[in-house]
Amino acid sequence: MSDRKTGEETENEVRRTGFLEGLYLDGFDETRFKSLVPAGPDQKAVEIIRRYRELIKGHSPAALEKKGKIPDKLWDGLKEIGLFGLNIPEEYGGVGLTLAGYLSVLRDMARTDMALALTPTAHLSIGLKGIILFGSEEQKKKYLTPAASGEMIFAYVLTEPKAGSDAQHIETTAELSGDGTHYILNGQKTYITNGGFAGGLTVFAQMDPEHPGFMGALIVETAWDGVKVGREIPKMGLKISSTTPISFDDVRVPVKNLLGQPGDGFKIAMTILNYGRLGLGAASVGAMEQSVEDMMKRATSRKQFGVPIRDFQLIQEKMVRARVHAFAAASMTASTSRLLEEDPVGGMAMESSHVKLYGTTRAWDTLYDALQTAGGAGYLAVQPYEKRMRDFRVTTVFEGTTEIHSIYPALSLMRALGKRLKESGRGRVGQAFYLLKEGLKCPSLRLRCKNGEMRRAAHTARRNARAVRRMAHLGLLFYGKKITAKEFFLRRITYLSLDCYGLLAMLARIGDDQEKGRDVTESVHRLAYFNGEAMKAGKVNRRLFTRRSERLHRDVYSDLLGAGDMKSEKPDNSPEDGGKE
Repeated sequence: MSDRKTGEETENEVRRTGFLEGLYLDGFDETRFKSLVPAGPDQKAVEIIRRYRELIKGHSPAALEKKGKIPDKLWDGLKEIGLFGLNIPEEYGGVGLTLAGYLSVLRDMARTDMALALTPTAHLSIGLKGIILFGSEEQKKKYLTPAASGEMIFAYVLTEPKAGSDAQHIETTAELSGDGTHYILNGQKTYITNGGFAGGLTVFAQMDPEHPGFMGALIVETAWDGVKVGREIPKMGLKISSTTPISFDDVRVPVKNLLGQPGDGFKIAMTILNYGRLGLGAASVGAMEQSVEDMMKRATSRKQFGVPIRDFQLIQEKMVRARVHAFAAASMTASTSRLLEEDPVGGMAMESSHVKLYGTTRAWDTLYDALQTAGGAGYLAVQPYEKRMRDFRVTTVFEGTTEIHSIYPALSLMRALGKRLKESGRGRVGQAFYLLKEGLKCPSLRLRCKNGEMRRAAHTARRNARAVRRMAHLGLLFYGKKITAKEFFLRRITYLSLDCYGLLAMLARIGDDQEKGRDVTESVHRLAYFNGEAMKAGKVNRRLFTRRSERLHRDVYSDLLGAGDMKSEKPDNSPEDGGKE
């Protein structure tokens, strides 16, 4: 079995270069930049949104949470309007929305009740997405039709008690039976969204324990012998959703229920998560847009010192910031969905990671600001703010934590660069010269902009792209394999890339609107505000070596541990202490 590759190696063999990876390693591609332009509206999605709003009129979020479950009448209504088949092709009984259309529905649902939105989102974005993308015709016919009608809810089953972010080292196993007809599935999973509702599962398991990451993705039915769905796990929020552990004890899974080929599981898992992250990005936009409306309404009606509090700059700042961040998040989400529409299994890990990180963190800040704007009333349970914050809080953990997504894009870029080095056949000295030479190059990023603010934003994007390229190459040269431990350094690269992507997504959107004769005045204002934030952050993040505050972190943490040996971990010749604050 020595010829078997890990999941990461298998993923790299088949992955297609994403937009950002291509930008940083190969240079600007104007054709691909045009793919960042958002897709047009999906009229079927508009109708679904109308019907959904009508359906939930008699079901307030607070009342649903008090009941602790989705009432049968509402559940039937969700089925009737096609909510469980939004992104399933029409030939299998689904609505057949485009990806952009599907995300627009999620965005609207999140405005009203994040808890109610979670069940169909987990079902569609991740639960059955593997079947849509990688399933055989037989698998699609068998499972997508009942999934589309809502008769068979799906769950994505990856997380384990000892394996969360480190997905390659899950312990659940799938061993081929002696007669070669079934996989014998054994293991424990936890925190499974839709676990208590699910009739179908996409389960990830190791297929060769001697080679971690050689995984399989299996379609499993909860009614089969050996599948045990545990009790509901009490949660802070999202109380009408289902979250359970699931265990597998010698479950016999037909070989025909394997998605793709043996060893494809990690690739499939990561590809599916691209869509899950997009769903969270869309939900984040909805939460921010609703919060902006709530803040404006409250700030207009509430008067202090004889004037509406919206007249005060510190209140205005909260609303302005939220409006800009919602626009940026919406632009990145739309651009990434367009890229995935064109290449559904493409290597958009960096893009989807940026969408998830930016959307969820900025939306959380916005929910905080909305409560603050409401003042004392915002702290009351009868207001919507408390429930929204409880429901939304877990989005910074779902589909990869904030901490993981703060370094994952940079690591993804490093991995791609390392793969190119390996394939080049250069020796160590040759690799070092290559990294130095390429790191000092300045890739072009030429955009034709029609006004000064857009040109300034394009300049910042260009500067950030060059910094990402320089830091990736020189960082790999200086740190080598130790780069994975340099999380502050990796985070700086990620933040530079995120701002670069946000600027490019907004520029693509605004440029398209200009060509279509639309008024872009407000959009340009939001772009300029975002650019100001990006320029300020760039001054800090473009540093190749460690900042003083990061060095002090090591000292304070050493004090916290009550030991002084941490200071000796860094070799004397490390470049990490170079430079000034």
